[in-house]
Amino acid sequence: MREIVHLQAGQCGNQIGAKFWEVISDEHGIDPTGTYHGDSDLQLDRINVYYNEASGGKYVPRAILVDLEPGTMDSVRSGPFGQIFRPDNFVFGQSGAGNNWAKGHYTEGAELVDSVMDVVRKEAESCDCLQLNADLRKLAVNMVPFPRLHFFMPGFAPLTSRGSQQYRALSVPELTQQMFDSKNMMAACDPRHGRYLTVAAIFRGRMSMKEVDEQMLNVQNKNSSYFVEWIPNNVKTAVCDIPPRGLKMSATFIGNSTAIQELFKRISEQFTAMFRRKAFLHWYTGEGMDEMEFTEAESNMNDLVSEYQQYQDATAEEGEFEEEGEEEAA
Repeated sequence: MREIVHLQAGQCGNQIGAKFWEVISDEHGIDPTGTYHGDSDLQLDRINVYYNEASGGKYVPRAILVDLEPGTMDSVRSGPFGQIFRPDNFVFGQSGAGNNWAKGHYTEGAELVDSVMDVVRKEAESCDCLQLNADLRKLAVNMVPFPRLHFFMPGFAPLTSRGSQQYRALSVPELTQQMFDSKNMMAACDPRHGRYLTVAAIFRGRMSMKEVDEQMLNVQNKNSSYFVEWIPNNVKTAVCDIPPRGLKMSATFIGNSTAIQELFKRISEQFTAMFRRKAFLHWYTGEGMDEMEFTEAESNMNDLVSEYQQYQDATAEEGEFEEEGEEEAA
């Protein structure tokens, strides 16, 4: 079985992770105690990917929960699926990082690494054939044309409240339209201000593959100026015929767009304003950081913004590449 060991770290990671396990347990028909109460044999198919079968027919998530303070862990434990996790897999410190990156990276966090690795090793050893991120790596290889441009914009459709579903016709064209809408993106930037380098769209539910391909092609043809022309066939689609619970069909969107530079520009402006006054700097230097690290990080981020801009403006004119080749040969 191609098992996945699931790691969730920090407050955000654990809150998203707790929700993830609620959703995936619901899809597999597993209740908060870890017992199977499904209505179809399909739900038990490949259940070993995410769950370990323990004694008494109970299913235990292959999850490792990590944090520097016990607060978030306690709320996960007291949440709806808190009792499903293996108690040994909670790894936490006592002090917290206090929103201080240096504390998490150099001092408090570094002390926790060994015990986390130990739990990861135990989980990995109980697997038959560990998947080792192969699916995500395949996605990343196809989505990242240049090593530094690896910041994705995720999106989801339909993003409607349960009550307003009756006013919407859930169809492939509707999903495709919603999916590319900036309101459905989970990054604070507008994709219309940049161009897509690559896109991956994953549809779920019973639908025609032909229609999915037609709709995606339609989006590309109508909005060709928003896709870089020097990467042909830069949209990948996948369809899984089992819909998420409570919906007939859904779509997940992952886009690598040059518009994400807006986000970095905003951070850079805020950083420069604070760094000029050396605000809060002593908290970081006190934990072992150096002032030069901040200067390096700033120039690194400015380089990243310029790189995104460079590829946004790039065109596929053959002449340019021929000239470059001649110069190199000379």
